[in-house]
Amino acid sequence: MQRKVEAVRNDDASEWGWFLAWLAVGACLALGLAALLTVGVVLIALAAVVAVFLLRRGHTNALVGSVAGVALPFFYLAYTNRGGPGDVCHATAGGSTCTEEYAPVPFLIVGVLLFVVGFLAFLVLDHRRKQGAGSPS
Repeated sequence: MQRKVEAVRNDDASEWGWFLAWLAVGACLALGLAALLTVGVVLIALAAVVAVFLLRRGHTNALVGSVAGVALPFFYLAYTNRGGPGDVCHATAGGSTCTEEYAPVPFLIVGVLLFVVGFLAFLVLDHRRKQGAGSPS
């Protein structure tokens, strides 16, 4: 009985590991699209290679982790624009530097929505998988 419980715990940890791997793929893809004119092509290629590997090896339910991963660049944009909207000035050694920042709230809302949708979709699919595995066929 104890081995069965340990196997279930290891399977749950494994499923979350695949989810986090797909989260990283989604974040890499979104960051690559955002930085397409600089290092974006490299990031998109890296995301594609890892995605092919994960599709061959991993659980397909964890694929929704990529939706949650797309949220990470939006969180970063919200953080970097936290002083906005408008001109934000910072003191420097030679005077001050001003930059125009966007409103952080739209970036934060999109990030939260994407993350919650990916996370909840994973929980629903994982619950269905466990229900299907537990019922006799």
